[in-house]
Amino acid sequence: MSKIRVTVWNEFRHEKTKENVKALYPNGLHAVIKEFLEADCDDVEVTLAALDDEFQGLPDERLENTDVLIWWGHMAHKEVDDELVKKIQKRVFLGKMGFIALHSGHHSKPFKAIVGTNGNLSWGRNQREVIWNLMPAHPITAGIPDHFVLESEELYTEPFYIPQPDELVFGGWYEDGYIFRSGLCYYRGAGKVFYFQPGHESCKSFYNPYVRRVIENAVHWAKPNEIAYEILDKCPHLLTAVTDEFKSLDNVTQD
Repeated sequence: MSKIRVTVWNEFRHEKTKENVKALYPNGLHAVIKEFLEADCDDVEVTLAALDDEFQGLPDERLENTDVLIWWGHMAHKEVDDELVKKIQKRVFLGKMGFIALHSGHHSKPFKAIVGTNGNLSWGRNQREVIWNLMPAHPITAGIPDHFVLESEELYTEPFYIPQPDELVFGGWYEDGYIFRSGLCYYRGAGKVFYFQPGHESCKSFYNPYVRRVIENAVHWAKPNEIAYEILDKCPHLLTAVTDEFKSLDNVTQD
């Protein structure tokens, strides 16, 4: 059985400029994600990519050999090349690649272009968060209890200006009483998209076993459906419909 080819993309800026972040993630938070994916999943192979790498970490060959792209960005969304975003968007829409946006990836260019949103939300201080499992039978929630606690995570709260999710998997509740749609799925064209809110750079969320399990499950959920892609490949009229849907989002605002 061929392995799921995962690329973990990270701006990799905070870890170089902020001592408290470097202490948590000395080799980058993307390296921590790679470590637990490879330790827990014998059917994945993981490649790391960063904004300051050549071709912003995603030359054509790497992108074409990625089954699931995990994206973490925060302070440099505007630096991501628009042509790269179009390549990512098209690859997802054609069912060749799944896309997972983590934490502040809600404002990333790829997430906004694929989903069709400005990605805006409200936020505040780090605090205790309870994450509730809203779909216990969903593949992404396998092995996850009805709730788990993050002792410190950045407050993200409604209103979250996104299209209605196809599946609302997790909901977050914060100690100040705020709520947030913290885990949600979209189906775009023949591809799958998952957004997961935990993962602020100054918090330990990527060391939490349940956060790790969610990301591992999401990789398996988001991987390309080979049968679906074969159908698209053999049925030009269906491929045209998917391509038209992709083009309809081509001018989504990047503001």
